[in-house]
Amino acid sequence: MIVFAVLSASGFAQSLQKANRGKPNVLLLISDDQAWNDYSMFGHKHVKTPHIDKLAQSGVLFRRGYVPTALCRPSLMSLATGQYAHVNGITGNDPQPRGRRQQDKAELISYIQKFDTLPSLLKEQGYVSHQSGKWWEGNFKNGGFTHGMTQGFPNPGGRHGDKGLDIGRKGLEPCTDFIDMAVKDSKPFFMWYAPFLPHTPHNPPERLLKKYAKYDIPLSHKKYYAMIEWFDETCGELIGYLEEKGIRDNTLIVYIGDNGWISRDDRTGFALRSKLSAYEGGIRQPTIYSWPAKIKPAEHTGLVSSIDIVPTILAATGARQPKKSLPGMNMLPVIAGKKDIKDRAIFGENFSHNIADIHKPEASLLRRWVIQGKYKLMISYDGVDKGYGRDKPDAKSGPMLFDLSNDPHEKNNLYNTLPDVYKSLRTKIDNWYPLNKTKAYK
Repeated sequence: MIVFAVLSASGFAQSLQKANRGKPNVLLLISDDQAWNDYSMFGHKHVKTPHIDKLAQSGVLFRRGYVPTALCRPSLMSLATGQYAHVNGITGNDPQPRGRRQQDKAELISYIQKFDTLPSLLKEQGYVSHQSGKWWEGNFKNGGFTHGMTQGFPNPGGRHGDKGLDIGRKGLEPCTDFIDMAVKDSKPFFMWYAPFLPHTPHNPPERLLKKYAKYDIPLSHKKYYAMIEWFDETCGELIGYLEEKGIRDNTLIVYIGDNGWISRDDRTGFALRSKLSAYEGGIRQPTIYSWPAKIKPAEHTGLVSSIDIVPTILAATGARQPKKSLPGMNMLPVIAGKKDIKDRAIFGENFSHNIADIHKPEASLLRRWVIQGKYKLMISYDGVDKGYGRDKPDAKSGPMLFDLSNDPHEKNNLYNTLPDVYKSLRTKIDNWYPLNKTKAYK
């Protein structure tokens, strides 16, 4: 005989709350086009980031954090899937202009369906999820989100976010409404907050721009710094709302930027060796993990990558590992002081802004790189440069090896003077991403 237990509405809510007890909420804060050192916590002379500074003080700050690809779409795709660009197939922002561009856009968007995404894995654990801000992979549901703002291609403005790009610039109501809903329903939640900030257009509120008028710096810098402060304010407002709802302690907040930015002096725009490049100005991004209920404040000097964020969140929430194994590292043991990463190597790749061939990642591959300890090696690859051409390698320069501890601005190429270091790091790159074994997507 089968017996059915019927719960009252209040009893069901209590049982649901009990089942979800201990599961942290997760908030992913993603800055858009910001240099790794443009924070007041790093001693910047002008820019002010009090809320992000406070977040770092409440959690674990990794000063030597990196993203594997210095361009927004592939960087964000790696945060959604936990896979490198040459694996998930999203190597650039757009397919190159040609007759099949619309078809190629649709096919690119379909690539995410080949992977267990972070929102979909959390959904299996009873999480609800919300997408706001920049999102390239079609409708938010395509990424496994239960709620969201972006309608996506082929809808008008659906290239990289449409309505989602209003978040932050036009308030936070969609985010706070979602939080209210999740709290009311006793549901753990995941929030993707990727506002179009401090990204261009650099049109900050006048009240913020006025704060930088006293500095003798180019107007383009003043606008950019004011945009950073605007972004910082929205982060503070969102974190403050978690505190107001009484759920901050059991919310894991992860902070990262999608890629770097160095402002030009003459006009609004990014300079060489920043966005789209494999230099520090393009790929280095401070990373913060803050979870007051579980993580004690600390700073780490070891190397971390945004490719670590997915496995870390999965571990923190008890979610299963995806069918395709993840290359990143679960950082929870590191944060707890139970694992050392001082000898760790991290990897990355840079491609053209536009994708030369959506079925062959190497067609627009420009560089592969590795960092281990103080040394960084960049290897050029002669892919077709379809895009801005900001980091087209010089074939005559050959490999580029830098000692970042003594040469943080990467001016002194040590390739010819440290052959053993080069050989060791080159082997690591080739083992990580062996070009002759890469398969086409079709």
